[in-house]
Amino acid sequence: MRKTLMLLSLILIWNCKSKKDMPIHISVSENWQFKGTDTLDWKSASVPGNVMTDLLDHKIIEDPFIQTNEEKAQWIATKNWEYKTTFSLNDSILKKENIHLNFEGLDTYATIFLNDSLIGQSNNAFKTFAFDIKKLIKEENELYIYFTKTDEKEEVAERKNPYKLTEGRRIFTRKAQFQYGWDWGPKLNTSGIWKDVSIKAWNDFKIDDIFIRQEKLTSKKVNLVAEIIIECDLDLEPDETVQSEIKIIINEKETIREIELSKGIHTYKIPLEIKNPKLWWTHNLGNPYLYNFNFQLISDGQIKDEKIIKKGIRTIKLISKKDSIGQSFYFELNGKALYAKGSNYIPQNSFQNKVTNEHYEKLLSDVADSNMNMLRVWGGGIYENDVFYDICDEKGILVWQDFMFACAMYPGDKAFLENIKEEAEQQVKRLRNHASIALWCGNNENSEAWDRWGWQENRTNQEKKEIWDDYLVVFDTILPKIVAKFSETDYWETSPKYGRGNPLYEFEGDAHDWWVWHDEYHFEYLEKRVPRFMSEFGFQSFPSFETLKYINQNDTINLNTDAIKAHQKHVKGFRLIDEYMIRDYKKPINDEDYAYVSQLLQAKGIIMGIEAHRRAKPKNMGTLYWQLNDCWPAISWSSIDYFGNWKALQYKAKKSFENILISSIREKNNVKTFIINDTFDTIKGNLKIKVIDFYGKEIKSDSLKIEVLENSSKEFYSFSMKNMDKKAAVLVTEFNNQKSYFYFVKPKELILAKGEIAKEIIRLKNGFSITLKSAVLQKDVFLFTNEKGHFSDNFFDLLPNETRTIYFKTSATSLDDLKLKTLNEI
Repeated sequence: MRKTLMLLSLILIWNCKSKKDMPIHISVSENWQFKGTDTLDWKSASVPGNVMTDLLDHKIIEDPFIQTNEEKAQWIATKNWEYKTTFSLNDSILKKENIHLNFEGLDTYATIFLNDSLIGQSNNAFKTFAFDIKKLIKEENELYIYFTKTDEKEEVAERKNPYKLTEGRRIFTRKAQFQYGWDWGPKLNTSGIWKDVSIKAWNDFKIDDIFIRQEKLTSKKVNLVAEIIIECDLDLEPDETVQSEIKIIINEKETIREIELSKGIHTYKIPLEIKNPKLWWTHNLGNPYLYNFNFQLISDGQIKDEKIIKKGIRTIKLISKKDSIGQSFYFELNGKALYAKGSNYIPQNSFQNKVTNEHYEKLLSDVADSNMNMLRVWGGGIYENDVFYDICDEKGILVWQDFMFACAMYPGDKAFLENIKEEAEQQVKRLRNHASIALWCGNNENSEAWDRWGWQENRTNQEKKEIWDDYLVVFDTILPKIVAKFSETDYWETSPKYGRGNPLYEFEGDAHDWWVWHDEYHFEYLEKRVPRFMSEFGFQSFPSFETLKYINQNDTINLNTDAIKAHQKHVKGFRLIDEYMIRDYKKPINDEDYAYVSQLLQAKGIIMGIEAHRRAKPKNMGTLYWQLNDCWPAISWSSIDYFGNWKALQYKAKKSFENILISSIREKNNVKTFIINDTFDTIKGNLKIKVIDFYGKEIKSDSLKIEVLENSSKEFYSFSMKNMDKKAAVLVTEFNNQKSYFYFVKPKELILAKGEIAKEIIRLKNGFSITLKSAVLQKDVFLFTNEKGHFSDNFFDLLPNETRTIYFKTSATSLDDLKLKTLNEI
């Protein structure tokens, strides 16, 4: 026993010794102060943060997310702002050979001083900056940053540009474009230290970067190459080297490679092999398995640096090939054609420092729970935090990643191009080891806008040529070359490939179909023209009652306030919701019912689109609706509102994104029923067809044994509705524990019965069970409460005499205020 203890002690001593020369990271997030250059005295500040949240913390401004306060915050962007802090370093840090000051994100035009010496400037909120401060640093230090207002820089850039570009001055500044206002978000153009500040100190060696490149994958093995960039600062002669080694531990299996380190920055390529590899799949098709790679740089018996990377083994390809009807657009995962299901993601908050790891975990858990396997990170927001991609890796969610360019033509001067080159290279390198990254896309709608939004009017041919040439330099040359050089991911120039004004949008590439909403086409249009891949389509609704009350700062639901109007950013928003509602629903009289029906309306239109897309498989191989989430409390296209509440669309999309989908459609006087199978297995079972009235009386029934082929969509049943009371009946279809309800007429035409809903509430460990039953069909049952929590299902149909149990996950101890609302009451 004593020998064992001595051995353990020696091992511990060796381990401690071996790591004593690792690089040291020190956060510089304390003691910050801020002020306006001509506005305020110095006050405490939060880092990471921004000037608006700092002002809000000191109650100098009112919360811009409530009432009409957004307008009151506009003065902030017209000022220059200053930040400063002091920090101490001990002697052990000061003795390190190398000391760098690192900024993960400065928004945006910042001039940086350390101990009264200018050390650098920033001009891009998406870039990291590192400054060598070894010669300036001392025991007590002062760090000072001056932020110049964006308008001042943009005005100069606009004067220099040879022609006037569209969409205002935001195009000249590399920062989150949505801060300048969008049709779902506020204009809150803030500035500040929006990401971490830190000091990194080391002596001889450090690992700068690691890329695990996948060379060849078979069922028996995967060949990888670890490209490791190492910086060596030993005082060596040009020909002199130091014998060192790299230890690579993959799931506890060690590989050691000897290397010779010479002075400078060098890339070492180390081949690796994993036998019988476990593949990474999206969560709906398999296990998103991640290997743990531990890289250790060892020299002179000491671990000089260490990095850990979690990586999934998989192949992901964009298949865009000419075919009999145009050009395909689909993703192939591990050699299998994948049907993409999901939505478009925007920043979770106008103030990124308010987004916690818990917010990421909650939202991305909702995505997985809703059977989504892809998110498109939209190009007018931000390149997301590492934790976003980490969780997508873990949960098996693919990411379509836009570069941050949206709805504009951008300048093409040398300085701007160099700026975005550095930005793109940094971001591609940062994200390239993530299994979730499926695609890099150059921009959002820039090409469509140039062709269709009138931006070429009143311009000379020379001017049009120069603007388009600038576009091509960025999106057809710079960005694809960077993606190809530094990653293994495919690149797509612009989304969509064609605007909806071009008839090819239905047959080639991806599409943004805004005939519904912007062009006011009926929902049925989504069923008539189905593209190869729908990367955007959407419809607005009002948010939850909680969010509406928060906007108004009132406990009653009132939609006719200046506050509500200020939180609708689309110029036609209220009118379009109203006009579409009248087409399909009975328009409610009171505001609470109106907000409820607006959510049913949104869900009806988008689900019609989703199911039309899935029925059209394999012509169509993806459907991503606009949009998943909100950046503030708003009336918007989101399916999950600002406070994380699921709207009707999220609940109904969850059902429509199931791997096995039963989907029916009416064509004149006939009903056709399809089964869609997104799995890679053939599935057999009984298809049960039943038509009942709203009291449960059976009108028609049938059953047949079917075989649904893998990755397919097929019509399996059809019948005539002649001599059927279409306004008082529902088609109930079942297949292998899946159930679908289909109505033959619009909701406003349904003759819904009146009847009570009996409910039983039982307290559980983590919430409540709620059991419901009614003698008549209850359409779109909506449960709501003031208690914070999540219903396992909502906005569902309760069949006559059916017993349905719903679970409400909450920390609340009672559910006395639970209420129900149904379309039967409207």
